[in-house]
Amino acid sequence: MSAPMGYSRAQIALHWIVAVLIVPQFVLHDGIAAAWDKIEDGIAVGFDPLVAGHVFGGIAILALVVWRLALRARRGAPPPPEAEHPALKLVAKATHGGLYLLLIVMPVSGLVAWFGGVETAAEAHETMKIALLALVVLHVAGALYQQFVLKTNLMERMKRPA
Repeated sequence: MSAPMGYSRAQIALHWIVAVLIVPQFVLHDGIAAAWDKIEDGIAVGFDPLVAGHVFGGIAILALVVWRLALRARRGAPPPPEAEHPALKLVAKATHGGLYLLLIVMPVSGLVAWFGGVETAAEAHETMKIALLALVVLHVAGALYQQFVLKTNLMERMKRPA
């Protein structure tokens, strides 16, 4: 299978939907953190829309990332710019791989913690949050560097389908 020159409409949509869904997971996590603290103290937790939003947001992210990976396996992804330095290609590949891994493992660990009451999964979930934030920042910085410093117009691939 030859690599496509750009992403499909579905791949682009999934990228941006997941990006948008990640934001409230970080911003509104206090509700689920407080609920988890109550559970650890043996206190019953009633319905909280912020908790439900975090849980269902995580499930949505997991489903959409799995869908995106299935599309990528079937369709492929465009290659990095020809003239890109090999070190940048390696960093980009590692960053994308780490993002995909965390966007699968984090929701799974959250589900195991929340529905299974597994403390270790909750701790792992909390720890991975920092790594995910770092990779998101690296991903955005890399895209901006490509666009404005190297002037590869790489960001166009995530705006217009090929």
